Amino acid sequence: MSAERTTLRVPELPESVADATVVALHKKAGERVRRDELLVELETDKVVLEVPAPADGVLDEYTVEEGAVVEADTVLGYISAAGAAEPAEAEKPDTAKPEPKGDAAEGEPAEEEAPARAAPPTPSPAVRRLLSEHELDADEIEGSGQNGRVLKEDVERFLAERETAQAPAATKEERPAPEDTSPEKAPARAAAPEPPPARATAPTAAPAGTRGEERVAMSRLRARIAERLLQAKQSTAMLTTFNEIDLSEVMALRERHKAAFEKRHGVRLGFMGFFVTASALALRRFPVVNAALDGNEIVYHRHADIGIAVSSPRGLVVPVLRDAGQLPLATIEERIREFAERARDGRLDLDDLRGGTFTITNGGVFGSLLSTPILNPPQSAILGMHAIQERPVARNGEVVIRPMMYVALSYDHRLIDGADAVRFLVSVKESLEDPGRMLLDL
Repeated sequence: MSAERTTLRVPELPESVADATVVALHKKAGERVRRDELLVELETDKVVLEVPAPADGVLDEYTVEEGAVVEADTVLGYISAAGAAEPAEAEKPDTAKPEPKGDAAEGEPAEEEAPARAAPPTPSPAVRRLLSEHELDADEIEGSGQNGRVLKEDVERFLAERETAQAPAATKEERPAPEDTSPEKAPARAAAPEPPPARATAPTAAPAGTRGEERVAMSRLRARIAERLLQAKQSTAMLTTFNEIDLSEVMALRERHKAAFEKRHGVRLGFMGFFVTASALALRRFPVVNAALDGNEIVYHRHADIGIAVSSPRGLVVPVLRDAGQLPLATIEERIREFAERARDGRLDLDDLRGGTFTITNGGVFGSLLSTPILNPPQSAILGMHAIQERPVARNGEVVIRPMMYVALSYDHRLIDGADAVRFLVSVKESLEDPGRMLLDL
């Protein structure tokens, strides 16, 4: 009698995603699998989807190979229920084994009687790349994530501890004696060399003097980014207006309250929260900047769903803050931090990337002083932030040094007139140069 089999299929894909590429198969035919254990990873043009096992059993076969392009509901493989109901060997009661005697029976139960421990979830793609770069096995690293999942921080900590352990013996002999290691006298722990970041799609730089070339397949996300950027340039009448913002008041506000803010809310008080709040206020005043063209119609959005451009190992992604104008500053900062962490670990969901009526991108984190951001279709405008730089400016007839930032607003001139674009950017500038205006809705 043939064993019952469960079909492993591609999950339903969003309306905007036609297909996906199989990028990783995590089990081999004949291996036991547990329900919800990661079996297949699929890369779409937006995110990496994880396909878990739908039931306990044995993986009979995969019907696809890595690199295959699949559509929704495509069969990926089969799981046999044969032996699925049998307990793992470590969980089976050993009826033939005599009862332990003496103290060991009370305080030291035999290791074989302990329940089998479920394997931790498979690390994210970014973490696996980091493991591969350093030729590490996830099993040798203690994971701090959910259900023992190995995170990037765990790998970096392991590398730092290994580097310290391999330091010359002379380094250890020079450390202070135990009596000098009180908190007041203990020296700062020597920082291990920072491990390299997870490898992006671009190859590492070749040594000087070498020649040749390397060809790598373009990831689906990179291909999608290229397609959308070309679409934005060819299908919109993009224009950019610039201004500069004196961030003295925002920086003073952060300095006064950052410690109390972090203590109360558990998140660092950054600059992006102020820019999101100022932008949401300006979008309410200039709804055309928050609108989109749909054929011969203008779609005015009554909500401000602001996308935050985030760099990830796979490329640029734009998760969306829903109803940003209704969110308190602490919630904005917390969600932005979560977006950055999940983007780095490849854990963003498709719902995180859907929609969006306006986008903010911050090239300043990479040192950009001035740039022209490209529209994110079908949106009609995008705000570009840049590096903060102390510059001499005139104030009340005097030259003073102030922390200044150039800002840029790129917009679709088919829909947005120059006057509205300039007034929008001036509204953002006024809110940030006098943060009290945001509180008073001025």
